[in-house]
Amino acid sequence: MTSPFKHPISHALTSFNGTVSEPELNVEHKAGATVHQFPPALWKSKPGKAKSPLDHAIEGSRDFFFREQLPKGYWWAELESNVTITAEYIMLLHFLGLVDHERERKMSNYLLSKQTEEGFWTIYYGGPGDLSTTIEAYFALKLAGYPAEHPALQKARAFILSKGGVIKSRVFTKIFLALFGEFDWLGVPSMPVELNLLPNWAYINIYEFSSWARATIIPLSIVMFKRPVHKLPPAQRVQELFVRPPRAIDYTFTKEEGILTWKNFFIGLDHMLKVYERSPIRPFRKRAMAKAEEWLLEHQEESGDWGGIQPAMLNAVLALSVLGYDNGHPAVAQGLKALEHFCIETDDHLVLQSCVSPVWDTALALKALVDSGVPSDHPSLVKGAQWLLDREVRRPGDWKIKSPDLEPGGWAFEFINDWYPDVDDSGFVMIALKGIEVKDRKAMNEAVKRGINWCLGMQSKNGGWGAFDKDNTRHILNKIPFADLEALIDPPTADLTGRMLELMGTFGYPITYPAAQRALEFLKKNQEPEGPWWGRWGVNYLYGTWSVLCGLAAIGENMEEPYIKKAVNWIKSRQNIDGGWGETCESYHDATLAGMGESTASQTGWALLGLMAAGEAQSSTVVRGIQYLISTQKQDGTWDETQYTGTGFPKYFMIKYHIYRNCFPLMALGTYRTLTGAAE
Repeated sequence: MTSPFKHPISHALTSFNGTVSEPELNVEHKAGATVHQFPPALWKSKPGKAKSPLDHAIEGSRDFFFREQLPKGYWWAELESNVTITAEYIMLLHFLGLVDHERERKMSNYLLSKQTEEGFWTIYYGGPGDLSTTIEAYFALKLAGYPAEHPALQKARAFILSKGGVIKSRVFTKIFLALFGEFDWLGVPSMPVELNLLPNWAYINIYEFSSWARATIIPLSIVMFKRPVHKLPPAQRVQELFVRPPRAIDYTFTKEEGILTWKNFFIGLDHMLKVYERSPIRPFRKRAMAKAEEWLLEHQEESGDWGGIQPAMLNAVLALSVLGYDNGHPAVAQGLKALEHFCIETDDHLVLQSCVSPVWDTALALKALVDSGVPSDHPSLVKGAQWLLDREVRRPGDWKIKSPDLEPGGWAFEFINDWYPDVDDSGFVMIALKGIEVKDRKAMNEAVKRGINWCLGMQSKNGGWGAFDKDNTRHILNKIPFADLEALIDPPTADLTGRMLELMGTFGYPITYPAAQRALEFLKKNQEPEGPWWGRWGVNYLYGTWSVLCGLAAIGENMEEPYIKKAVNWIKSRQNIDGGWGETCESYHDATLAGMGESTASQTGWALLGLMAAGEAQSSTVVRGIQYLISTQKQDGTWDETQYTGTGFPKYFMIKYHIYRNCFPLMALGTYRTLTGAAE
């Protein structure tokens, strides 16, 4: 079950020394200009004699990126998350009867390698034990043949029971247990398949959910209607994870204090839906199932992916299987192959990534190299830029529902994800492409024009931008029992709005441009009292504040404005004694921890870039930050970073982008040298 199209990822870009596979597709609209392979001598920089520690650090980091660029021109680093992604993969393969014992051995080794000394699993490095994550890892290991008496499982079980057992776990964990008869489907919140029939103008319909929730809920609505149960032998069951035998009351949902709350309303509605679901008379059920099935088949990419994320892909394969599609059916087989393409495999470990990020990684690497002074015609930049241009999305996606007159454009996060381009990737790609001397400049200019028009067309009514959809702001959806991850919508956020201001400013839009004016008002309204901005897609306030300050500077805002000075002073106040910056993932739970944590290379890069955008390049604060980056760089030009600084779902799903610890320091060092003339 291996792909012939594999590329190595070095230790510097992943926690594994393995290989991953890139889907090889013959997609006409992806074909671009030919880029010839350059001799190795041209790929490497020629630094000459380093003049200063700053020059030496920049050259070392640049050489690292030149080494790590893959033959086709892109960069691709691991996207690390938590063990539920791989654990659920084990569950899917057992449900489908596709167990490969050697691959399962490697996945089990990976799960065990991530267990803490205390016996639990976390959702980010150094974080507290997470009940649902630990239950899923435990269950996957039981499926893989580990007995309940195994020391690792004994320790995990003690933690699980101390936290209330299965009954206290999250919805997705309960769904996976229900698939194997280890939890009653009655205790899973309702998501009736008839939801798929609601018209697009209805206050609640599938297009009012975020793209990631939509692509997961639609297949799950099929599964939850069918309620399949794959019975397990006694040795694989996990009834020992219940504190006591469950009773009917255990399958109800805990209400909030007070009577008239949205959460309590939806809990009551869930009770009514369960009565409806037990009814033999469901006149719209057949049509709803057919529409959901049609949606799944339509939204599968040629590569086999759905939505470019593991939850959508895994649940789509599961739904098709429940509908009677056998494992050899092209849709199922392609879906399984797509999941394989997300895997990193070594002799002893196999991990399934939640997503892959080659477009994002390549844009970040290009921007870092450009900021560090690499000439715009350098072969590495040209080849990377052309690879990005060939990934432009030219087909309408789900965003078309709310923007029917908008022309397709922009970029997605993954190798291919035409249904879901996003404004963050699109914006950063175009900023990175600016000025690179590709062979066909006319084609690049046209792609950028389409991308900017698409991004501007995705601005929401409140002046901000979400990631994948506009006006995806039905906040009450996060109150339904199914929404225990609080991530069913994709509302506008400060970090993405800052990115769009930076895009506009980079390409010459004035601050008086209407879209920029609305964005400025949005940012002023959403600034925190102490000065920072909350970060949706990175941890956390440091990320949001960096993005906003860079956007404000690019669009031409007066950086002496009091609200900007407030943000600058906040960043300065959060500098650590060692000169760096860091922020714990716990700041999503406790805002008093904003900007506080062990220094990291990536977050120090964000803080420095934000300060320098605000005119602070000569300040002692920035100098100390630069010194921190230089002093912590390794001999091979890289930085170490164990912390998770990326965000999937705030509070509940954190990400470690393995490229972050290297690209953002290089951006900061290069920008500092440019602004201060420090090289001289």
